[in-house]
Amino acid sequence: MTELDHLPAPAAEAPERRAGQANLRQLIELRWLAVGGQLATVLVVHLGLSITLPLAEMLTLLGVLVAFNLFSLWRNRLSSPVSQLELCIALLVDVGVLTGQLYLAGGSDNPFIYLYLLQVAVASVLLRPAYLWAIVLSTVTGFVLLTQWHRPLLLDPTEPTTLSPNYLGGLLLCFLLNVGLLAVFIVRINRNLRQRDAELAAAQQRAAEQTHIVRMGLLASGAAHELGTPLATLSVILGDWAHMAPFAAEPELREEIEEMQRQILRCKAIVTGILMSAGDMRGEAPRLATLQSFIDGLAAHWRAAHPQAELALQCEALPDVQIISDSALQQVVGNLLDNAAEAAPGTPLTLAVACADGETLSLSVLDRGPGFDAERLAHFGEPYQSSKGQPGRGMGLFLSVNVARTLGGRLEARNREDGGAAVTLTLPLASLLPRPAHA
Repeated sequence: MTELDHLPAPAAEAPERRAGQANLRQLIELRWLAVGGQLATVLVVHLGLSITLPLAEMLTLLGVLVAFNLFSLWRNRLSSPVSQLELCIALLVDVGVLTGQLYLAGGSDNPFIYLYLLQVAVASVLLRPAYLWAIVLSTVTGFVLLTQWHRPLLLDPTEPTTLSPNYLGGLLLCFLLNVGLLAVFIVRINRNLRQRDAELAAAQQRAAEQTHIVRMGLLASGAAHELGTPLATLSVILGDWAHMAPFAAEPELREEIEEMQRQILRCKAIVTGILMSAGDMRGEAPRLATLQSFIDGLAAHWRAAHPQAELALQCEALPDVQIISDSALQQVVGNLLDNAAEAAPGTPLTLAVACADGETLSLSVLDRGPGFDAERLAHFGEPYQSSKGQPGRGMGLFLSVNVARTLGGRLEARNREDGGAAVTLTLPLASLLPRPAHA
C-alpha cells in the first residue's frame, strides 16, 4: 500500500500525469538534438566531404521530424495525461525517420545505423515491456531491411561501397546482441529501482507508524500515572462508605458499593498493565507460563470480562514449552476477540490455536458475522479505519498489526467460505521463548 492509495483520484493521478508530460518533454528535447545533429551531419558530409547525398529527400525527412516535434509540443500543453501508447508512437516516428535517412545514405553500410540503439535505450527507460518490444521489433526489422534494400553510399564517385555478406551477418548479430542486452538489463535496472523506491516508501511508512505508536504510548503512560491518584482516592472513599451504618444497613447499597470497588480494582489492573506495557515496571522478572496455560488463561480472562459472550477454544498440536506471558500479546488477542464480538453479537466465537511445525504459532479468531467488505480488507490494519463510523476509532487493529510486526509476525484478515470473518495472528514461537542467561 502506498501513499497514493489514500489520496482522492485527481490527486493520485497528478504524479502519473506529470511523469507522462515530463517524458514527452524529454523526447521533444532529444528530437531537437536529433534534428540539429542530422542536419549538421548531412551538410558536412555532402558539402565538406564531397560525398553525394540525396539532399532534397533527406531534408524533407528532417522537415517531417520538425513538424512532428511541433505537434508534440502542442500535445504536451494539453491537460490530458500522456499515455504509454502516445510515447510509443512518438518513438516509432523517430525510428521511421531514422530508417528513411539511413535508406537514403547507405543503409547498413552507414556507421550511424547504431543510432537505433539509442531508440531502444530510451524506450527501455520510458515504456512498459509490451510497448518496449514494439520498438525493439521495429529497430531490428529496420536493420534487417536496410541490409538488403538501400541506396548505396558513394564514398568513391566511380564505384558504390559494398560490404561482404559475412561482414553484414556479423554486423546484424552484433546489433541483435546489443539490442537484447540493452532492453533486458535496462528493464531490470528500472525494476530494481522501482522495488527500492517501494521498499523505502514502506520503511518510511513503518517509521511514521512507530513514531505514532510512541506518541500514543507516552500519552497512555501519562494518563495511567494521572489516573492512579483519583482511583486510589475513590477506593478509600468507597472503603469508608462500606463501613458506615447507613450503607451497611442497606443490602442493595452495600452490593452497589462492592460492585464499584470491583470496578475500581479492575481499573487499577488496567492502569498497571498500561504502565507495564510502557516499560515502567520492566525491572520485575518476566512471568513464565506454558504455552497451553497461557492460552487457557487468555481465554478464561476474556470470558470473565464478557460473560454474555460464548467463546470456544480449539488447540491443536501445541508444544509443551514455557513462554513469556507477554501482556502485549494478551491485549492483541483480547482486542481481536472484542472486535469479533462487536461484529457478530450473540453468535459464538472461536479461538483456534495451532503450532503444527513447532516453530510458528497461529492464533485465529473466527466469527459468524457479516465479514469484511472489500474496502475494509484493502485497508486492514491502517489507523482510523473503523466500521463504527466514530472519529478517532480504529486504532485497535493498527496497534495489533504493529505488535505482531514487533514480534516478527503478521496479522491477516479474510472472509470465511461458510460465512463470517477470520483474523489470524501468525508469529514465530521463538519470539515468545525466554532468552537463555549468559554467564
